[in-house]
Amino acid sequence: MTLRPVIASLVALLLSFTSVVGAESTTRPLRIMCVGDSITEGGTTFANYRTLLAAQLAAAGRAAEFVGSRTSPSDLGPLRHEGYGGKNIEFLAQTVPAHFASTPADIVLLHAGHNHFDTEHPVPGMIAATAQLIGALRSANPKVTVLLAQVITAGKLPKYSYIPELNAELARLAEKISTPAQPVIIVDHATGFDWRTDTIADLVHPNAAGAAKMAQRWFVALQALPRSP
Repeated sequence: MTLRPVIASLVALLLSFTSVVGAESTTRPLRIMCVGDSITEGGTTFANYRTLLAAQLAAAGRAAEFVGSRTSPSDLGPLRHEGYGGKNIEFLAQTVPAHFASTPADIVLLHAGHNHFDTEHPVPGMIAATAQLIGALRSANPKVTVLLAQVITAGKLPKYSYIPELNAELARLAEKISTPAQPVIIVDHATGFDWRTDTIADLVHPNAAGAAKMAQRWFVALQALPRSP
């Protein structure tokens, strides 16, 4: 059995609420860019949070436009993004800024912490690349808000045993560089995500339950932000 029927049924359930929820009064949709690796891009063998998140926002009456240079098919039609399977944060720091400058977003959802090996001792370089990417986003849109994920846990060990250290350092980075005018807000995807029950057989990529947890965590963070773009 494929994941598509499961995801489609979840989306249909969420969209069923839109007929009773009033549309939000904004001058334009909130522009959202999802940035990351395959967990953001999605795939044919595992679930993805973006479609579920888009449905949740629609059900809540929050007009949103997903932007980016890439598209993936979904039950809501193509959703644009900046997800790159197999790529790490250093790649994203070099690649995403040009695409963001072409289609700037109000809010960036950044989930990037995989595709390194623990033997590389990668955390310092990953934090530096994260800071570099956020700096580039701010240069293109000085009013951008970055929702920075503490990334989901993985059972593929020891390869991803650096993730707890990374998540702690990401929280420190957000505290250091966030300002009222340019917020960097930590979104904790690690707590409550159990790779034993929330990933597919590779122990890394989310299954339907894991994708739903990610979508809900992003949704709560987005709903806490001001309604005006």
